[in-house]
Amino acid sequence: MTAPDPSYYQHHIFFCLNKRENGDSCCADHDAQEAFDYCKSEVKKQGLSGAGKVRVNKAGCLDRCAGGPVAVVYPEAVWYSYVDKADIKEIVESHLANGVVVERLLTPPHLGR
Repeated sequence: MTAPDPSYYQHHIFFCLNKRENGDSCCADHDAQEAFDYCKSEVKKQGLSGAGKVRVNKAGCLDRCAGGPVAVVYPEAVWYSYVDKADIKEIVESHLANGVVVERLLTPPHLGR
């Protein structure tokens, strides 16, 4: 008997939607919810959603605030900083659909909180 594939989704993308009430910079201040909603609709529109494909998820603080807004794609653990819908569309079409990392949107590795 063949063992089941341990990965239910080919890619998981998590969007930080954290809102800091103390006034510190956070992803929510940079339209992260809008980016999440757009990514979810693009993934669905392109037929990429569902088992064996792509899952778009909300996340709390991912502790990379200095690079925000951020999203991370697993299982590759590729961190992205994005600005607008065009960036999200490029991540969907390049990385999520074709497995090609969008180098220009990578979050610099030294940026944390």
